[in-house]
Amino acid sequence: MNFDALIDCFSASACVVTQISSGLIIGMLIFMVASGVTLIFGVLGVVNFAHGALYMLGAYFALTAYWVTDSFTVAVLAGAIGTGLFGVVFERLFISRVYGADVLSQLLVCYAFVLILDDAVKAIWGGDFLSMGMPEAFALPPLMIAGGFVPPFYAFLTAFAVASAIALAALLGLTRFGKIVRAAAVNRQMVGVLGINTSLVYALIFGLGAALAGAAGALAAPVRSATPGMGFDILIESFIVTVIGGMGSIAGAFVGAILIGMIRAFGTVGFPLATEGVTFAMMAVVLLVKPAGLFGKAGR
Repeated sequence: MNFDALIDCFSASACVVTQISSGLIIGMLIFMVASGVTLIFGVLGVVNFAHGALYMLGAYFALTAYWVTDSFTVAVLAGAIGTGLFGVVFERLFISRVYGADVLSQLLVCYAFVLILDDAVKAIWGGDFLSMGMPEAFALPPLMIAGGFVPPFYAFLTAFAVASAIALAALLGLTRFGKIVRAAAVNRQMVGVLGINTSLVYALIFGLGAALAGAAGALAAPVRSATPGMGFDILIESFIVTVIGGMGSIAGAFVGAILIGMIRAFGTVGFPLATEGVTFAMMAVVLLVKPAGLFGKAGR
């Protein structure tokens, strides 16, 4: 522990701004993945252990699109849409068969696809580390805020994630589709009796969750190398965020992701060897004080 360094950092605005920007990019990537995890669980009741693999697919789809078009916009769209379509097929052929099953059955199906997708990536793209590099649009001088430097890409990624959170909240809270989704999460049979195709609704929700993970992988491509198995670490972090925020809560995922991002960013300054421990300790405290999570509903 180096609390002196942490205190010195908090006393210098440049250090605070730099670490906050680093924490935000970590947190926003985790949020994009965790929001898909919590959406799928909240509506479908499935613990999607394969979500990290979807994040990986998004990164590789984005890399391929970027190499072909040299457009980061196309790359992000390819990562999100490609992974979303894969998610729909995955849900229809496999996940739909374990609805209502015990958690172990769900985990086994998902883990099998983690291994399958890792091998598929090795077969198609190889096992080497691949990098997109910073797109030309973001190869600009960093922004200076209160003496600290913020890379333009960090600002873009944060804004993109916040916009995604607002759009997702509006979709679920203000639209007819959102009302159907919330109703299906409570009583699928009743929604089906009303003449609504619940199978289509479930496929779309899973596809949306997968698209969020794919978009996160695409957004991470300029700052993180793509490699088979790259989704495992962020999967663990996204489940921690989901538990802290509350299973099924988008707002909880957002707040939890920011908390984890800040712990990791400032932890590198004050307690670099204990960052993981502090993260899990915070999750344990939340579970002890509020088992349903900060924004979760008891009994889910």
